[in-house]
Amino acid sequence: MSTTHHSHEGYVEYKMDPKFRVSIPVEWRPEDKGGLLRLQLSKTYEMPVIKVLTEEAFAERIATIENSGLTPALKQQKLGKLHMLCKKATLNDQGKLLVPKEWSEKASLEADNEVVLAGRGKHFEIWNTVNFRRVLEIETTTDDDDDLGVF
Repeated sequence: MSTTHHSHEGYVEYKMDPKFRVSIPVEWRPEDKGGLLRLQLSKTYEMPVIKVLTEEAFAERIATIENSGLTPALKQQKLGKLHMLCKKATLNDQGKLLVPKEWSEKASLEADNEVVLAGRGKHFEIWNTVNFRRVLEIETTTDDDDDLGVF
C-alpha cells in the first residue's frame, strides 16, 4: 500500500464511451501504471453513484469497520457487504476506467452520455449529470450548521 496521499479535488464532465469506459484525469490516476482501484456501488442522498476508491481508501474503510465497537458478527456482516459492493478495476493504457455495464446501469450511467467525476479526497465518484446537479445543489446551499467555518 502506498504511503503517498492521493487527493481527488474538483469535478469534471466526461463522456462515457459506448463500452462504458470513462477517461480519468491524469492527476487522479494511480501513480503506478496499472495501479489497482476499487469500484463501489453506493448511494449518496439516496441517489445511486459509483465510488472509485484507491487502495488506501479501501483499506481505511476496512480498518474503520474492524476498529469499530461493533460486535464480531456485525463487523463480519459490514465487511462482507463492503466486499460484495466492490469490484477491482484498473485503467487501460489510455487512462480509461471500465465501469461494467450492469454496475453502470445500477448507477444510472449510460454509454455515450456525459457523466461527472467528482473528487472526494481519497476517492472520487462517477455520477450521471442529473443526479450530480442535485448533489451540487444540496452541498452548495448555505449550511446553517457550519460550525467549523469551512464553507
